[in-house]
This record gives sequence, C-alpha cells and structure tokens, in this order.
Amino acid sequence: MSIELHAAPVQGHTDAAWRHFHNKIYGGNLTYYTPFIRLERGEIRKHDLKDFTSPLNEGLNVVPQVIFRNMEELEPLIAILAENNAKRIDLNSGCPFPLQTAKGRGAGFIGNRNEFEKIASVLEKYPGIEFSLKMRLGMMSEDEWTGIIDLVNNLKLTHVTMHPRFAKEQYGGEVHLDQFERFLAKSKNPVIYNGDLRTPEDITRIVEKFPGIKGIMTARGLLGRPSLLMEYKSGKEMRKDNRIEMMINFHRQLLKHYEEILCGDSQILSKIKPFWEYAEDEIGRKAWKAFKKSVKMAKYHTALALIEQ
Repeated sequence: MSIELHAAPVQGHTDAAWRHFHNKIYGGNLTYYTPFIRLERGEIRKHDLKDFTSPLNEGLNVVPQVIFRNMEELEPLIAILAENNAKRIDLNSGCPFPLQTAKGRGAGFIGNRNEFEKIASVLEKYPGIEFSLKMRLGMMSEDEWTGIIDLVNNLKLTHVTMHPRFAKEQYGGEVHLDQFERFLAKSKNPVIYNGDLRTPEDITRIVEKFPGIKGIMTARGLLGRPSLLMEYKSGKEMRKDNRIEMMINFHRQLLKHYEEILCGDSQILSKIKPFWEYAEDEIGRKAWKAFKKSVKMAKYHTALALIEQ
C-alpha cells in the first residue's frame, strides 16, 4: 500500500516561501499545510490569508489549516476560504500551546463536546470542500479522545491525523503508541500518524507497526532534516554531507527570496533564523548556537560558514 506523506505546519517556519523552495529542492508530491489560520477581532488575519493565496503555492498541494474555539469562529473561516477557492480544509484540534489551548482552541477544543458535536452540521454546508482533522489524545490526559471518538467518527473526513501525546506534554516524553493503536482501531476515518519522525527508520518503524494507517505527517523532523521524506520515499538514506549540501542550497534560495522582499537585518533574520531551529542534529551544536546568537547578517554568515566548510 502506498503511504501518503504530509508536511505538517509550524508557525513561523512553514510559510509559502518555505513550501515553495522545499518542493523545488526535494520534490516528493507532498501534501503541505499552512500554519493555522484564525480569526482576530472577528476577522481572518490578513497575513494568514495572504499565505494561503500566495502565488508561491502554485503547483503545490497546499491545504489551509484553521484553528477555532466554537462554530462562531469556524464558520466564517470556512466561508472565507471557500471564497478563495479552497478545496480542502484541515481542522486543528491538536495545537498544544497554552496561548491557544487556554482559549479553548487547538487541543483545548477536544474537551468541548457541546461545540464538537456541532461541527458536522457546519461541514455539511460545504459539499464542495473536503475536510480533515488534526488532533491529540487530549488536553490533560492520554485517554480524553475516547470522550469524542463517536463525534469524530460521525464526521466525513479524508483522514484524521493523530499525534499521540496530550497537550500538557507538548513535545516531551515518549509518544503513547498504545493509545494510538486503540485510536486506530476505533476510528472510522482513515488515520495519519504524526509524532517523533526524525529519520527514515522512524517512519519505516511506524508504517510496519501500524500497517493500517493511511500515511504519516512530520513537522519538526522535516524542518531539521528537509530531505527526510525524500529519503524515505526513495528507500535510500543519504550521506550526511550530501544532505547538508542540499540543505544549504535550500537555505540559499530561501534567503535570496527574503532578501528581495524584506529590508534590513532585523526583518531578514526574523524570517531566516528559524530555518535552523530544529537542525542541531544535522549541523552540529556549534553552528546551531552561532545561528541562535546572530543579531546581524554578518554574524549570521559567520555561522553559515561553520557548516559550509
């Protein structure tokens, strides 16, 4: 069975430029997701919509992801995206960050059964759009999903992506594979696995352990090792020096793009420094720390030289 490969969104990282140049360098027929789109003071954030409608998305399979705390937020988000020709929309009930969960969004939405059961009637209003759901096991414990699995199963979804941690764990500790196995058995929708996929071997291990999954999704693993899904798909792990060479090429094209549209060291650095945030294992701690500390482009290029040697 062919396994679908999904590139998960990360705020401040996987914008339209990142997706465009990642596809250009690595290819792979991936499904990319936008960082979550939400309302702010009752209106969709302009830069969120701009990212989804960017010409840089042309030719890519890009799915907008929305985050919400009730149907009063979800409905206008879907309506606006429908007006902008969205054919698929991903519903975020998996974000673990307190700024969102404290407001009942992301994983904080999982415990809101009263609102969750309204989703089906909202989605039915948009028969021309396919929907998917990204979620965690719960907010405070690993079995909260059992309280809404019936509602999830009532939704007509292309898939459910499950990250088998609960929100309070964020990205710490081990994933709860026993709970993922239970969820997979009970889900009436196809399931995508997400969580701690950093090497091709990690992906292979999950696919072999759970042959019933539809695909896998990775975020931090792909940011730290942009060749990850290309390597898995080819069935051949690249030598590290070749991976670094491709990564630098990817970085150079992304940096050139930002230098053309942004002004000043501060703006450029704010966009390009996150490129290396998850790459310590690939580039080494010395270079990684140098990137973190760079506050001027001159210092940044000094850090870059450490991995170009």
